Amino acid sequence: MTLEEIRELIKVVTETAIAELEVQRGDNRVRIRRVAENRTPEVIYAAPAGVAPASIPTPPPTAPAPASSPASRAGEATPEKAAEGLLDPNLTLVKSPIVGTFYEAPAPGAQPFVQVGDTVQPGKVLCIIESMKLMNEIEAEVAGLIVSKLVVNGQAVEYGEALFAIKPL
Repeated sequence: MTLEEIRELIKVVTETAIAELEVQRGDNRVRIRRVAENRTPEVIYAAPAGVAPASIPTPPPTAPAPASSPASRAGEATPEKAAEGLLDPNLTLVKSPIVGTFYEAPAPGAQPFVQVGDTVQPGKVLCIIESMKLMNEIEAEVAGLIVSKLVVNGQAVEYGEALFAIKPL
């Protein structure tokens, strides 16, 4: 899919009342979703497996996003705390290997797989990323202490987005 074709799809979404549009051609998939607050489309481009996703510019937002966030609860990172944690070279970041929805527990109302302060071993399930109706377990790759959860339950995550910060033991 060419950049020009993607621009045309963005134009269709911005000029109509379409909330979300997804187009797939072979291994390439593009999803354009209108964000309710600022009416600017969000573009998610999924590259074929094993290929790093290409960065596609989206139009800048017309209005700032709300300052308050449910991530400000104790033990969860605000954007400021997340930025501070990303600068600590001693922390290992667990990143999302796919685009999808982050879930901290195996079922609604169940206990989370891990909480801030828990010690984990390699292979321990940290969360689930739901992508295209498939539940993908994300496991710890290092032994360590969970020092930060960087996303909120039910939040959409991008490929490579940091989910947890672990201090290796």
